[in-house]
Amino acid sequence: MKKPVCIITIGMAGSGKSSFVNRLNAHLSQQSAPYILNLDPAVTNLPFEPNIDIRDTVDYHQVMKQYNLGPNGGILTALNLFTTKFDQVLDLVEKRAESVDYIIVDTPGQIEIFTWSASGAIITDAVASALPTVLAYIVDTPRTVAPATFMSNMLYACSILYKTKLPFIIVFNKIDVQPHAFALEWMRDFETFQEALATHQSTTDDDGAPTYMNSLMNSMSLVLDEFYKHLNSVGVSSMTGEGVAEFFKAVEASREEYEKEYLPELARVRAQREATLQKQKEDSTTRMLADLAVDRASNPTFSAQDRWNPDEQEGEEEDDGGELNIIDRSEDPWPGQYIDLTETRRKDDSDGTWPRPA
Repeated sequence: MKKPVCIITIGMAGSGKSSFVNRLNAHLSQQSAPYILNLDPAVTNLPFEPNIDIRDTVDYHQVMKQYNLGPNGGILTALNLFTTKFDQVLDLVEKRAESVDYIIVDTPGQIEIFTWSASGAIITDAVASALPTVLAYIVDTPRTVAPATFMSNMLYACSILYKTKLPFIIVFNKIDVQPHAFALEWMRDFETFQEALATHQSTTDDDGAPTYMNSLMNSMSLVLDEFYKHLNSVGVSSMTGEGVAEFFKAVEASREEYEKEYLPELARVRAQREATLQKQKEDSTTRMLADLAVDRASNPTFSAQDRWNPDEQEGEEEDDGGELNIIDRSEDPWPGQYIDLTETRRKDDSDGTWPRPA
């Protein structure tokens, strides 16, 4: 059975991630609606209806209040709390895997909260280990006409690519406002970028001589030349829908890349980790048996009495109850399906408080 592709959208604040997800949703809904996850707890309104919404599980404002956090700290903590229930999210996603072709994840506007946090890494790795996964890096095209801004975006994209090692697509958004041909040209020919850099006002001093920033970006353009060769780039307008078909062609190419490159590497890392854990277990068992042998030789009387009696075992293993806190909006709720922590807090703050850290 062909598994659905998971598209994780990331990008700078204001780059148009939610609008892009809305355009993908409108495009796919003509044939088969995608399964959408919203991971931004601070968003007020969304242009689409997600199947799973972090806001149904974690109240961002209450998290800020209870932990005395600012906006970014509140988003990060809310995402961390949601991640503790992400196994339930995967269960819901896997149940829908046979009926959907695409799973789309909308991430918080503050890109560093998802890309450089432990919770973001856990979510990305968990999804990538279960489903073919593609990262869509959304770029605000009108804001990248300045060479320095363009270089900053590319450096950030490069760092995320080498951190996750997942198939990566750069999406130049808002091409209805600013065509992205200049960006593709800069990526194909670093000399063109250097020419644009030389004519930009911020890269020369009052005497017209190149500044330190000019020299740095010239050097970085040479470094990133190799990075550009292994990168899919498309232009999309979330407003008009232009370029969406090309984006999905890039997604299908990325699926093949995932199966040929990421999966074998994932299997190798898993085998290596299991071998390391097995060796550690064997070493621990060997040391424990050696310590027991010394102890029995020193205390033969006590070792004779040291026997396990199954009749004296107290109690049984506790069951966590399996309460489901994650809501799948595309299914009708039934009694005991979930605990809506948001509604709990609205009625009585004392019943829905998160435990404070020790």
